[in-house]
Amino acid sequence: MTRNSRTPQIFNVVIVAQQGRLAYEALLFAASLRHSCPDFKGRLLIAEPQPGPLWDGDPRLANDTLRDALIDLGAEFIPFQSQHFGSAYPYGNKIEMLSALPAGEPFVFFDTDTLITGDLNDVPFDFDRPSASLRREGTWPEPQLYGPGYTGLWKSLYDKFDLDFASSLDLSQPDEYWRRYLYFNAGFFYYRCPREFGELFLRYALAVRDDPPVELCAQSFDPWLDQIVLPLVIHALGGGRDALPSGLLDGTVSCHYRFLPLLYARESDRAIKVLEAVTAPNRMKKLLKERDAIKRMVYQGRGAKVRVLFDQDNLPRREQAIRNRIKSNGFWMR
Repeated sequence: MTRNSRTPQIFNVVIVAQQGRLAYEALLFAASLRHSCPDFKGRLLIAEPQPGPLWDGDPRLANDTLRDALIDLGAEFIPFQSQHFGSAYPYGNKIEMLSALPAGEPFVFFDTDTLITGDLNDVPFDFDRPSASLRREGTWPEPQLYGPGYTGLWKSLYDKFDLDFASSLDLSQPDEYWRRYLYFNAGFFYYRCPREFGELFLRYALAVRDDPPVELCAQSFDPWLDQIVLPLVIHALGGGRDALPSGLLDGTVSCHYRFLPLLYARESDRAIKVLEAVTAPNRMKKLLKERDAIKRMVYQGRGAKVRVLFDQDNLPRREQAIRNRIKSNGFWMR
């Protein structure tokens, strides 16, 4: 081997899929993984919630043709039971599914609304130091006029779980500015063992939901609960915001687009090319056209019309401004 070569790490990639939009996003994800990372040696696991009393209907993927296409792309379905969240808080899937994954096997979780645009083998994961996506806005908490500020709100959570608050701070950021405090987007996260990560994730999430600190009495936990708790889990397990080099995930290797109109509005030319490549085969077209947003954005050209509305090198600072422009031109779909 040359001095700069290294043996690729073996780890599992995990997404959650269920009936509806997530199933089609899962197909895009799986196809992009195989397209952009053909030498990936790990397993692609699709966690699938099973029917039960916490679901309004059957959440399983009902389209057998779509399921077969995912399996043909190398995906393995992993069923899991929803014991605490379900329909009332579907973001809880990413917490509860961890208990069903193979114990002791390193994993990287991605939201299904993600494209793999580069080689995952190029990402130097340290699975002993977990981290998550830093592509986020200051969505939580929202300090109230006569209540505690960011420091008081976040510190109440660290104190609840006997965690060291001071060591979590980014002291290069001003006091009472949201970036000073450890906060992630839950679009990806990773660790050496899903069971260990999931046990802590679930314990913290239930404790915050059911018995929050009094300082949080005016704060909303829906839909933010997973992102409120995720920094606490990562901090407790010895990870942090600096555990992964920047520019790879949420950069050249992955693209968390969230909604197709946003993908066309603000993401890289590389992400657009990957999307076009993986949606081109006839089998993919037949399946993906079943989803109206994909049919109109990708195959009927609305995405291209969205793209020309924006200068990708000079985008509005706030996502809401991007959404508003798309909506005012009649192109918003999800």
